[in-house]
Amino acid sequence: MDYPPGHVSIAGSLPTRPWWAQFFSSSQRRFDVSLLIETVAVMVAAILAIKVLAASAISVVGWFVAPGMLVAAALVPTAIKGNQFPAIGFSDKQIRLTVLVLCRVCVVIFPTMLMGLWLLKFCGFGLPLQPVLSQNHKWACWIFYQFMYVAVAEEVFFRGYLQSNILTLTGAIEHQQCRLRKWISIVLSAACFAVAHIIVQGQIISVLTFLPGLVLGWLFVRTRSLLAPILFHGLANTCYCLIAVALV
Repeated sequence: MDYPPGHVSIAGSLPTRPWWAQFFSSSQRRFDVSLLIETVAVMVAAILAIKVLAASAISVVGWFVAPGMLVAAALVPTAIKGNQFPAIGFSDKQIRLTVLVLCRVCVVIFPTMLMGLWLLKFCGFGLPLQPVLSQNHKWACWIFYQFMYVAVAEEVFFRGYLQSNILTLTGAIEHQQCRLRKWISIVLSAACFAVAHIIVQGQIISVLTFLPGLVLGWLFVRTRSLLAPILFHGLANTCYCLIAVALV
């Protein structure tokens, strides 16, 4: 099965249209059952593999193997079929758009996060999600890991692979309902993001990751690249951890 043309080629060939044009074109498309089966199978296999890895005794190794598994789960099916993958977003235009949108989002989200966590502490509640720190608390290494491993891997999989496939699967929706397609992809990718965290972390409170998942999905369709969600993901994890430590 071939994706409709429009993604950025993994092999480096130039597409006839930018990758996002495929998702927001007005042409009618059939629902692709084979793509749905592939996406569900890849997601289930990746999450279960990471869950098994997290439950094993090699937790330190798992910190580096798990992100690699997510990246492989996103890129291998695409590469095997010779299909194309969304761009990271290193062009001048996309970088400028990413910086502008990201600054606006951070100005709204991070103060809200601080206020919400402070109110929880003020009311006598604990943190809803405990940040995972290394034993030696080397902050530089931890922050580097959050950006270069966690954020990159999860965004490549959940936005670059999963949300892109959802946009392709909803391609039969008419152009007049383009906004609906975007929000279907945002909500479903955020739901899968939350379910994956619940399964891997083994706690129902991880459902709260649905909220940042919505922001990450919106950033993906707003900037039409992976750079914004990757940067926001790393910043959000770091900011949450710093606030959590400050409130202890």
